[in-house]
Amino acid sequence: MHSPDVTAVFQLPDEAATLRLGEALAPLLVPGLVIFLEGDLGAGKTTLSRAMIRALGHTGPVKSPTYSLVEVYVISSLYLYHFDFYRFESPEEFLDAGFDEYFNDTAVCLVEWPERAQGCVPSPDLRLCLHHAGVGRVLEAVADTPKGQACLNALIQALGADSSSAMPAPR
Repeated sequence: MHSPDVTAVFQLPDEAATLRLGEALAPLLVPGLVIFLEGDLGAGKTTLSRAMIRALGHTGPVKSPTYSLVEVYVISSLYLYHFDFYRFESPEEFLDAGFDEYFNDTAVCLVEWPERAQGCVPSPDLRLCLHHAGVGRVLEAVADTPKGQACLNALIQALGADSSSAMPAPR
């Protein structure tokens, strides 16, 4: 059973499915969107981010921001910041690093390990929670704002209303 606030569930039986989901989500990203990527180590957060960034047209390397904490991508007129707070020992490190300035109406922010900066990182529009499911993954999506809900609705529509990879969450 899924959490009652889950808006949609996506079955990702393999890495290719995760890449397809990221590719479908990429054109739906709009400035000002904050997306939390949640899940255990190896759940596919960076793989999903990499697929989005590549689908937006970035041709250079797409590195995990585990050590750098943030990777910056300027793709066309879109500013995309990919954060990873796994190495934070306290939420205040977010403020000390000046990351609050990155979260604005002109940027898309993808945030891995947001709980490590809890109370300092701005609230998300969309939470994508990845879980291991046998050899694949399950992604539970939670829209926390109307902007996040619009993005999620567009994703479900892009994947096809009758697609078995997206289904309405149980309420």
